[in-house]
Amino acid sequence: MLKKLFTDEIVSLLKKLSIVLVFLMASRLVFYVANFDSFNAVSFYDFIIGAWFDCITVAICFMPFYVLFLIPFKAAIRNSKWYKLFFRILFNGLNATLLLFNIVDVEYFKFTSKRSTADLFAFMGQESDMSQLFLAFFKDFWILIIVFLVFIYFADLLYRKTEKVMQVIVNRSYFVDSIRYLIVLFLFIVVARGGFGLRPVGIIEASNYTRVENSALVLNTPFTIVKTYGKKALVLKDYMSLEEEEKLFNPIRTSHSANILPNKTNVVILILESFGEEFAGLESQNSFTPFFDSILENSLYFENAFSNGKKSIEAVPSILASIPTLMDNPYISSSYGDNKINSLPSILKEQGYASAFFHGATNGSMRFDGFANQVGFDYYFGRKEYGNEEHYDHTWGILDEYFNPWTAKKISSLPTPFMATLFTLSSHHPYYIPENRRGEFQKGPSPICASLGYSDDALRKFFKEAEKQPWFSNTLFVLCADHTPSTSSPYYSKRSQMYKIPIAFYYPKNKQFKKKEKAVFQQIDIMPTLLDLLNIEKKYYSFGTSFYSQNEDRKAFTFIEGVHYVFDEQNMFTFSNDKARNLYNHQSRKKYVQDSLQLYKKEGQVIEKKLKAIIQRYSRDLIQNQTTVK
Repeated sequence: MLKKLFTDEIVSLLKKLSIVLVFLMASRLVFYVANFDSFNAVSFYDFIIGAWFDCITVAICFMPFYVLFLIPFKAAIRNSKWYKLFFRILFNGLNATLLLFNIVDVEYFKFTSKRSTADLFAFMGQESDMSQLFLAFFKDFWILIIVFLVFIYFADLLYRKTEKVMQVIVNRSYFVDSIRYLIVLFLFIVVARGGFGLRPVGIIEASNYTRVENSALVLNTPFTIVKTYGKKALVLKDYMSLEEEEKLFNPIRTSHSANILPNKTNVVILILESFGEEFAGLESQNSFTPFFDSILENSLYFENAFSNGKKSIEAVPSILASIPTLMDNPYISSSYGDNKINSLPSILKEQGYASAFFHGATNGSMRFDGFANQVGFDYYFGRKEYGNEEHYDHTWGILDEYFNPWTAKKISSLPTPFMATLFTLSSHHPYYIPENRRGEFQKGPSPICASLGYSDDALRKFFKEAEKQPWFSNTLFVLCADHTPSTSSPYYSKRSQMYKIPIAFYYPKNKQFKKKEKAVFQQIDIMPTLLDLLNIEKKYYSFGTSFYSQNEDRKAFTFIEGVHYVFDEQNMFTFSNDKARNLYNHQSRKKYVQDSLQLYKKEGQVIEKKLKAIIQRYSRDLIQNQTTVK
């Protein structure tokens, strides 16, 4: 039976597809070695499961190849030069595409801590200077280009060897060949689905086979891209009744005057690129940002602060509209990105505030200009508005040391009261420092360290210029990192540490703001806290809570690779596939932390219920475009 099924051309096809599997697994090994510190308790079983996901990927992505290859053409056609050339080109094109995505993620994973999904194309499409970014990648990671080319060369070499052993029997029944074709095609479809389950295997299933923090190792990038391409980001959840949901979580909130600051206080929000806890802030054991740290020492500073994402594009809606990204695609580039939302600039506009968003990158970068317009900013100032290309870094935009003080001056053209946001950029890869300033800043264990020193000096220049302006003494400054940087540290590579960032509120002439707080605080808490501090009483929509709200169970939550994470002062709770998974002590510095969910079942159930209410409300409101107060 099997001998009749596995004819020479089918054996040849399986050999060809095995070549793809071998190099997908080899690229996983490269991925693992390059990101070794990001994965804990890895076993051989993880690589077996990874090989299964590779099989699924090949069955999906090579469908054009094997569907055409299995068609029972006559022997003369199969042995023709053009037939063989067509399939060789098709094989190498598909194989190169799959390997390219895997190789790119070897380094990109360091920044995002997840396998890339279809939002990678959205990012590429919205960056007007992609050629500069690719040049930076080739320059810094040329070794990966060599690895990629070596893989392609040997894959083609092995492919040509399969051609030599292939023989085609001449007098065979076309009917039998057709039946054989359908049977083999059916088997490939079963593999492409991941088995006989009711639903095809998806990204989230990876956490069923390994520790949640090792999901990226088990998966491969072509798989995650295919599974997220062209799909809606959210599925409507129905965990509980609406009455129970509202008791547990309700994003409709009312601000209350904190009566700490004068009415009509100006606000400047400084979103600092990659100023994560590892290398910046008072909680850092090896900080490279002395000026930034001096500001924090005189601020309301949150020791247990978290970002709500791992990308800059996820930080902006979290900070300015209290909308986190609890799905694979960032909120801004998702299908819900044009929903009506309550935002800080739109609420403050009702109170007579002018507003402006400053970002020195090329206009259109990460859609910040479009988002700024959508949420009610009066003005947007980018590379185009700055108007001096001599200060361009040839990758992202205008260097911070020039754009930051220019921003401080430009703010003075706004009528008071105002709300201004400055998003810095120089501490982003490729960590460019002008030639005349190289050597000024302390180097550290990561290439970003000197760049952070440069950005810190640019922040000093912002404040030096701001102090000269008439608005400075009546301005509340919010300092917040967008996300943590790439890292090679085993400790900061952990899921439990990769969201730790500094967040602080700085009002130069108010001693109440010179205070350290242990309470958990996250980016989505910034907007509601500001509304209380600005003495604005208003009903609004927010997934975060004000620091000044009474009796709040303060927790931070994030989402990555199909897994929800909830943080309190001590523990990290994980949830995926509609089930509670783990409870870890995120304060522990041990490499391997024991899962204690079974020891604290009741505590886990309380967190799980609250999280389910949040997920249910989030999915329903975004799908139905109900993220405002009516």
